[in-house]
Amino acid sequence: MEAPRYRNPQPPIRRLIEEMNQMRVLFTGADGYIGAVLGPRLLERGYDATGIDTGLYRRGWLFDDGRTRPMVMSRDTRQLSPSDLEGFDAVVHLAELSNDPLGENDPAITMEINHRGSVEFARKCKAAGVERFIYASSCSIYGAAGAETKSETSSCEPQTAYARCKVLVERDLVELTDSRFTPVFLRNATAFGASPRQRFDLVLNNLSGWAFTTGKIRVMSDGTPCRPLVHIEDICQAILCALEAPREAVCAEAFNVGDESQNYTVREIAEIVNDTFTGCDLSFGPSGPDNRSYRVSFAKIKAHMPNFRCQWNAQRGAQQLRGVFQRIQLDEATFKAAPFTRLSELRHLQHTEQLDPHLRWTPIPEIVPTIVPA
Repeated sequence: MEAPRYRNPQPPIRRLIEEMNQMRVLFTGADGYIGAVLGPRLLERGYDATGIDTGLYRRGWLFDDGRTRPMVMSRDTRQLSPSDLEGFDAVVHLAELSNDPLGENDPAITMEINHRGSVEFARKCKAAGVERFIYASSCSIYGAAGAETKSETSSCEPQTAYARCKVLVERDLVELTDSRFTPVFLRNATAFGASPRQRFDLVLNNLSGWAFTTGKIRVMSDGTPCRPLVHIEDICQAILCALEAPREAVCAEAFNVGDESQNYTVREIAEIVNDTFTGCDLSFGPSGPDNRSYRVSFAKIKAHMPNFRCQWNAQRGAQQLRGVFQRIQLDEATFKAAPFTRLSELRHLQHTEQLDPHLRWTPIPEIVPTIVPA
């Protein structure tokens, strides 16, 4: 696939940007699933945007969307200093181990990166003078909620290390709040939709990939658990709204990101995929051990950020994916390739000793040339 295009402003353009007083935004996880869509949106909105990404999932470039992307620096957020963060007005923090299976792979490392790492990164941002800190949290913190509709004031019942870290980060960042530092917590529903840095370990994306490449849709459970969904474009819209909202509307506040109409059961999601990818064989399994199930209220984000409204539903998202798959002629081998599933790619990098136990890149061994006697 064609490599992404990056924008690197030359000094005269940089001076023009500074003269225009554009907001300077740093976004982490820039080469991830959400970051690959968010970057162009920030530029299109007129922000002076810069990305940071440690590069764990850069092999996963599925298609070219033709958009210009901000410059992305290859850095680990754990290794940044406050001086590296000076001059930025706002930070959008996406860079964590990004789902429940990945978090459960090594809960201690998940705690190091997703909890302690994110809180320390926020402290450095505050010390550098960053005024607004947008944190990508998750509706998964609600856990096994049963029939109750969860709002931002509901109790949290995190079932995994990933979800527990989200709760802890929100708690600790509230303590950092003052007149100069405004954290905002976006509790995203389960994401779906097309991104150049595609993920196939998300429920709608996964079922769509199986449908297109094999003609089979296999749901491993009975399909009764509830999963609120939100399209990746709508997540980016929520981030933009959080950057632009008045401080008093969002300061130290948590917002569920999605829409009530998208509180689906897994069975409903599978049936939507089946209706979109016609001619498939759809089947369900028995009730499984995963008891995560929650319905969510999204009234608060609409009240505090009136410009936010979801533009996508699951039907439209499945149709988008079908169009992308047809255009690139997605095959089963590509769909199953490690770079598009977070846990598979991480295990590949560990198995090949490209990452150390703390998920930092290992140096390439120096090759000393052999001197052949004359």
